Amino acid sequence: MDAVEVRRSPRARRWRLEVPWGEPARLTVPRSMNREEVDRLLAEKRHWVAEQRRRQIPRLRLERLAVSESEARVGARELVSALVEEEAERLAVTYQRIRIGGQRTLWGSCSARGTLSFNWRLVLAPLEVLDYVVVHELCHLLVANHSRRFWTLVERQRPHWREQRDWLREHGPELLAFIPSD
Repeated sequence: MDAVEVRRSPRARRWRLEVPWGEPARLTVPRSMNREEVDRLLAEKRHWVAEQRRRQIPRLRLERLAVSESEARVGARELVSALVEEEAERLAVTYQRIRIGGQRTLWGSCSARGTLSFNWRLVLAPLEVLDYVVVHELCHLLVANHSRRFWTLVERQRPHWREQRDWLREHGPELLAFIPSD
């Protein structure tokens, strides 16, 4: 089995086991959990960790990309800005600013003050996926939660949004793990 990084946390109430793409597996445990309990848990979960690793088959061929993070950020800003302008007008919403970041778990977010944040790695995804995330975040300017009303609005703008969400669920971990050779 892969090496598993064990982290003891004063805030953890129960254990949590993660197998991030391209990184060692991580087991976070409460400080009160003793070494014997940790070893037993790791032995029980050995097959599960191995199965998670087997599922992590590179499919996007990102290793072949000769792009730096700075180039990708510039490309993301240009593409996102163009899409946001066009779609904001269509939705009749206003935003304060666009932020391009390197979030480890999010594709986009919308602050209460109208800042739209997007992950630069979206520029490496299919255009329809980036477009969906832009529309998703712009819809949050009208509906701040993920209620039925919000999803109805997204559906009206992008009837096939589920395909893009599914693409992110399937390929997102690989995309988030991509580290360009700067």
